[in-house]
Amino acid sequence: MKCPFCGCDDTQVKDSRNADDNTAIRRRRECPECGSRFTTYERVQLRDLIVIKKNGEKTMFDRDKLARSIQIAVRKRPIDPERVEKIVNSIQRRLESSGESEIQSRVIGEYVMEALSKLDHIAYIRFASVYKDFREVKDFENFVETIDKLARPSIHEDVED
Repeated sequence: MKCPFCGCDDTQVKDSRNADDNTAIRRRRECPECGSRFTTYERVQLRDLIVIKKNGEKTMFDRDKLARSIQIAVRKRPIDPERVEKIVNSIQRRLESSGESEIQSRVIGEYVMEALSKLDHIAYIRFASVYKDFREVKDFENFVETIDKLARPSIHEDVED
């Protein structure tokens, strides 16, 4: 592993341990040239995933981009960063185990929406406002109204006289 500080090609692993719910290995490394220490993460990648965007363009799946988009949605919300990491891990595992090497961006968006709807309604609405590409205020109002109905407990009159 190349040192990010001085570029030396030979760094030494000082410590390894499981991380991210046993889906990654965290390694502490040290550079013998400059003495700097840094951390790397090693993850299993079952297959290379290609994302097909709405416009038909194909790009390699970027785990960090997925994490950033979720982090933007949960920004300033009482969400533990480890929860975001678990969501990203879960979505990546779903995509890799789907058996498909090409995934529509819409599918990834739906997985994120599903996860955020269970985690935090505000983050869910934030993500949806970008993902669903609302054109008018009315579109946004309708979406929020739908969420509000789902969030409210239904009142049943099961009272016996």
